[in-house]
Parts: sequence; structure tokens; C-alpha cells
Amino acid sequence: MSVHRLAVRNFLDRPRLSPADLAMVFLMREDDDTRPRPMPTLTVAEVPEAVKALVSLGVRSVKIFAGSRVRDAHASQGVSPTSLMARSISAAKKATSDILVMTETCVCSHNDSGECWLADEHGDMDLAETNAALAAQAVMQADAGADIVGPAAMVPGAVRAVRGALDEAGHKAVVGIMPHLIFESSLYEGYRASMGAAPRSGARVLQINPVQPEHAIHVARTMVDEGADMILMEPALHTVDTLVHLKDKIPVPLVPFSVSGEYLRLTDRREDGLRDVTGLIEAYTVLKRAGATRIITYGALEIARELKPS
Repeated sequence: MSVHRLAVRNFLDRPRLSPADLAMVFLMREDDDTRPRPMPTLTVAEVPEAVKALVSLGVRSVKIFAGSRVRDAHASQGVSPTSLMARSISAAKKATSDILVMTETCVCSHNDSGECWLADEHGDMDLAETNAALAAQAVMQADAGADIVGPAAMVPGAVRAVRGALDEAGHKAVVGIMPHLIFESSLYEGYRASMGAAPRSGARVLQINPVQPEHAIHVARTMVDEGADMILMEPALHTVDTLVHLKDKIPVPLVPFSVSGEYLRLTDRREDGLRDVTGLIEAYTVLKRAGATRIITYGALEIARELKPS
């Protein structure tokens, strides 16, 4: 290519994928939990160093997932101010004021059934108790320092319940809500195995059938009507068409979540033991081009290292 042509190409170039476009996933574990897991995990003690490494490379946000060792039918540990989630949020915020903390707000990792909802005496979904638990969990996370909470089960009325609870607790216009818009997929297995969040029933009944994108549009609009400030979409690459459609249909930012299976299948181990994230960079460039405001990924740190100018 001639110098002239390269200059023209640079002139026409648009902003490329950058570390600031990415949010890092933190899967949390207790210090003495050393069981092997398919996905990388962190202890609370490891959070400050991880956060500082991300910020030094230009990544300014994290998404925290944390369950409970002791689980019961009411997911009671999910609202504890000394829970693994609360301690993880606090550690991240204390590490640097430059980090934005997002959470998962769900009962699946605190519920002894592994379901994303709480059951009534007949074993059916108890909608009122589930939403009350999610609302209390969101308030606890906000109190611990979370900037954005993430109702993750698409339980009807959950966003409205969380919004009301946050406002009543003094977090109005301070803490954002980013509910998950989830399509059924086999790509969540790495996460479920790592966090022990596999449902006893074997199914996520509220997730969207991939062949019914119109249902996703309806759910997204309902979330916005209930008070969502932004919407997370997963799996990221399975929802690109919905992202493009929603971009001009709803007035909130759209944030794809590149889930565990995407990370594992789009990366390869290099000789130095690290992962080659070239495939992720290419995929996330597509997401940014399609209208993603930010992209949540397990590969944020590795990608940021690759994108950093030498």
C-alpha cells in the first residue's frame, strides 16, 4: 500500500476498540475454596491488585459475581452485609476511586436449589418473595458501594421492585440498574460450574428462546418501563441482531456480556500459558460497530494488554 493510500485510510478510520470499552468479570471465591474451576476466580484479597492492574491499562469497570457457601431456600445469605459479594464490592471500591463496580443481583448462587427464583410451599415460583429478595440484595450491594446493580433472572417485576427499594433506601439517581436480557444457550456452562449455580430443574425457564427475538424486544421494553437505566445482553455474539434492532428502539445504553463459553471457545492457550485473545478483539469490534456502549468480558485484562500501544 502506498503512503498516500495509508494516509487516506487513517483519515477515514473510526475509533477502534479500546480498553475503556471493556468491563472485566470477577468471579469470586472464598480464600479456602481451592476446588478446580473452568473459569478464573478471585479471592477478596486478590481484588485490589486486579483492579489496579485493570485501571493501569485503561479498563475502568468490573462486573462482580459472588455466591454464598451456605445456601438455603430463601437465599438469605445473598442480603448479608458481610457476604462475599459485599466484601468484594468494598475491596474493589477501596482499591481506587477510578473503578466502576457492577454486580449480579440474583438468587441462583445463594439458593439451595440453584434456581433463579424462590419457591413457594408447592415448589412453584413465589414471585413476591423472589422480588423482595432481589430488592433487598440490590440495596445491600448499593450500600456496599456498587454503582450499578444487575437483576439477572428476568423475573417479572424485578426491575420495578429493585428501583423502588433503591429509591427508598436513598440511592435514587445514584445507583443504576442494568437488568440482564438473557437468551438460552449452552455457553453458560463454564460460569455455572465455577459458581455452583446450576439449577436443580436443569432449565432456566425465564430465559428467551433464541428463535423468538420479538420476545426479547418485548422484555427489553418492559425493563425500561420498570426503570432500567441500561440493559445487559447475553450471550454477546448471539444477540447482535437484537442489539442492532434495540439500539434505535429504546432510550437506554446496551451492554453485551461475552459469557464464559465465548471466552473459552474464542481464545487459545499460547506457549507462555496466556490466552490468545485475537478472536475476542475481532468479535468485540463487531459489537462496538453494532452499537454496544460497553462490553463485559472475562478477557478484558488480556485484551487491554494487547491493545495497549507498545
